[in-house]
Amino acid sequence: MKKLIMRAMAAGTVAALTLGACSSNSSDGSAKGRKPYVGVILPDTTSSARWQTQDQPALAAAFQAKGVKYDIQNALGDKAKFQAIADQMLKEGVNVLVIVDLDAASGSAVLAQARQQGVATIDYDRLTLGGGADYYVSFDNVDVGELQGQGLVQCLQGVQKPVIAEVNGAPTDNNATLFAQGYNSVLSQRYTDGTFIKGPNQSVPGWDNATAGKDFEQMLAAAPNIGGVLAANDGMAQSVIAVLKQHRLNGKVPVTGQDATIAGLQSILVGDQCMTVFKDSVKEAQAGAELAIDLATGAPPTSAVAMVADTVTGKLVKSVLLTPEAIVKANVGDVIAAGGATKAQVCTPQYAAACAADGIK
Repeated sequence: MKKLIMRAMAAGTVAALTLGACSSNSSDGSAKGRKPYVGVILPDTTSSARWQTQDQPALAAAFQAKGVKYDIQNALGDKAKFQAIADQMLKEGVNVLVIVDLDAASGSAVLAQARQQGVATIDYDRLTLGGGADYYVSFDNVDVGELQGQGLVQCLQGVQKPVIAEVNGAPTDNNATLFAQGYNSVLSQRYTDGTFIKGPNQSVPGWDNATAGKDFEQMLAAAPNIGGVLAANDGMAQSVIAVLKQHRLNGKVPVTGQDATIAGLQSILVGDQCMTVFKDSVKEAQAGAELAIDLATGAPPTSAVAMVADTVTGKLVKSVLLTPEAIVKANVGDVIAAGGATKAQVCTPQYAAACAADGIK
């Protein structure tokens, strides 16, 4: 399966590809006659802790630093609330709307509404398929998946033909599709050559952690010899680890993750989780805020230098793509050094010895 992310190679190519890739009127007209005002809609507080603990404060700090009016709200996983927040923000006069969709349909409806009102739009972290956002800010999510797949391979070095269970993200989330594209590009090679054995595979609606735990319990019952788990994020990894603990298998069955959450980092330090992926949300928030501020003030955006294909419309979206980092026990300190977590958060009394052994200061 081809990687869907394409880099712009020349100015002429970008100009040619972007005709119809995004609505030029919205980004030009949105700043005329209006004071800069950016609205941000985050998705929930349950799929990942990052939205409240990392993205929201980082976005707020970036807007405050530039003196730009902003409103950041969380839809709490409710599509009706998502729409109501958008209605409110558009009524109050935002001239840039940044969203993390809950699904493609509700996200597309909000993007279309903004477009009709001449408001520039940015898909943040996940692309709304078919939505037609003007811009997209995220990490290279295929690379995220590749890091997960490569991490699991490293964690299973020396293990003979382990059975691999895959606990995938929400089937309605384009990011989950891209992550799976990345890690399956790595794992499929091992399935083909017989190094790994393909085991149970389940997508988890809404990235719901409780559902992930129940699904994995069923997987383990059906395949008690599971030797490794590709869990698509740290929240679901925690649910998988909880099940493994019940069966006294934690630390014996490598589990991947993503988001470098506090719980994920702590699990890595004590050996219950073998790796995670750090997507520096501070950098992502700064990139998203910088682009939003440019659009809100009428300045020409200069940061969107990549192109990402919308597989529903076939169009290309101008994008800012950041680079993720694989985190294992040896470099948990990288997340702390980058400000993704504090030592006090990670190295609580229960984990103080593990932090000391890892050299975290």
